[in-house]
Amino acid sequence: MIFSRKRAAGRHARDERATDVPETVEGAEPAPAGGPYDVTEAPDGVQRLDLGSLQIPAVPDVEVRVQADQQGVIQQVVLVHGPSALQLGVFAAPRSEGIWDEVREEIRQSLLADGAVAQEATGEYGTELHARVRTEDGQTDLRFVGVDGPRWMVRAVYQGTAATDPAAAGPLARCLDGLVVDRGVEAKPVREPLPLRLPREAGEQAGQPGQEDAAPTPGIR
Repeated sequence: MIFSRKRAAGRHARDERATDVPETVEGAEPAPAGGPYDVTEAPDGVQRLDLGSLQIPAVPDVEVRVQADQQGVIQQVVLVHGPSALQLGVFAAPRSEGIWDEVREEIRQSLLADGAVAQEATGEYGTELHARVRTEDGQTDLRFVGVDGPRWMVRAVYQGTAATDPAAAGPLARCLDGLVVDRGVEAKPVREPLPLRLPREAGEQAGQPGQEDAAPTPGIR
């Protein structure tokens, strides 16, 4: 796994700089299937990148790109493997019920309002949202996946080949399957993003020359 920190882009960008922190995992054990896991149920013996509320399993040839501000607060996490990418977000949810159904419908309505084509389909984790949106580079396919956990929800957005062919998700799907969520015990408003932070070794290298901006995912407000 290669870990790189990148500057936030677009209208939400702040005065931020980025640094690359190579962390190539040699001989990493395969990420376990069956997740995402709550931290109380996560399997032992798996090497993971700790970003606070999210812990990403080490999967060979997967690059983790993180957009963060100068304080090390992460704005966005994107995993890249070949022609495919996976954007990850994690949010607070109520104790009594999941929120993916509601969130998915809001994303669908937002996409439709922007003139995009969006439809639901059944995937590994239940109902997904498949969309085709127009960007500066032309038509782009997206596949929205939601996983409701105990007082949290993971939102994953596949882009590239893995958006139209789930079988091509490969290592990215293994990262999602082995993801660990540390919700914490404090009360939080429903849908509030759970806090993500840079690992200490990455934060210490802030201020080095940045790289290209990463565009936000269409349909996500």
